[in-house]
This record gives sequence, structure tokens and C-alpha cells, in this order.
Amino acid sequence: MARAALLVLALFLAGTAYSQPAQAPKAQEPAAKPAAKKPAVAKKVSPSKPAWAQLTADQQMILAPLKPDWETLEVERKRKWIGIAKRYPTINAQEQERVQRRMQAWAKLTPEQRRQARETYREIAKVPPDKRSKLREHWAEYQQLSPLERERLVSEQMEPAPKKKKK
Repeated sequence: MARAALLVLALFLAGTAYSQPAQAPKAQEPAAKPAAKKPAVAKKVSPSKPAWAQLTADQQMILAPLKPDWETLEVERKRKWIGIAKRYPTINAQEQERVQRRMQAWAKLTPEQRRQARETYREIAKVPPDKRSKLREHWAEYQQLSPLERERLVSEQMEPAPKKKKK
């Protein structure tokens, strides 16, 4: 039953992945042109191990919900969040609000809940494309539920299943 609740959470997170447009690969600059200098701030912010203090003011503002946990995040996770912060100014206000809400919800999860959500997301990614449409339908139905109905559904799914007696 807990697995169903995790599926709901993963579907929530997967909704973000499905709604994000794919990024086009960057074109290579001709060799004849000198490379543009990067701002001094960008040199300080190494995408491999940036400390919170090394982030730009804009990145800190965007990623503020993650500040309490920033130093404990894995390098790969930091890179992903920095990538989100980099794309953030290019998305519309409604999408920015959605990103902030989801980031705040993510920040409230325990490390175990985050691990479970990532695991469930990986499982969903393995689902064949033809079956993903069914998952999207279920997610759309879940989103139509009132907050009270969602809470009831999750609490029901979190309860352990009754043990069957052997005959």
C-alpha cells in the first residue's frame, strides 16, 4: 500500500519531467572566434561541488527552499538543481510558481521519502510508452480530487494490508 502512495508522489514528480521541454543541443562556436569570457562569478561556481555561498545571488534566490539541505546534497543533485535555476528565468511566471511549489514540497520530504520517490520515478521511466498514457490518465484523475480526498486515499494506501490466513 505504501508503494501506491509512492507512486502518487512519483507521478507528481514525473509530471514535472513530462512538462519540461527538451533542450536543444548548443551549437559549436567556430574555431576562428575567440571564446567569450565567462563572468568571474561563474568561475567561482563549479558545477561539481558548489557550496551554498558559491552560488550566485540569483541561484540562491531561486533555490532558497533547498538552502537548509544544500550542503548535504550529492554532487549530482546539486548539478540538477543548478540546471533548474539556470533555466528558471526563461520559463513563464506560472511555470516559475509551479517550480517553486514543487521545490518547497521536495525540500519538506525526508531523505528516505526522496530516495523512495527517485526509485519510483525510475520504475515509471521503465514503463513502456503505450502504458504511460494510462499512468497520465490516473494522474489526471488524482489531480481532480479534493485535498481531503487525496489525503484519505494516501492514508488508506499507507495502511498495511490485512494478512491472509492459510487454509
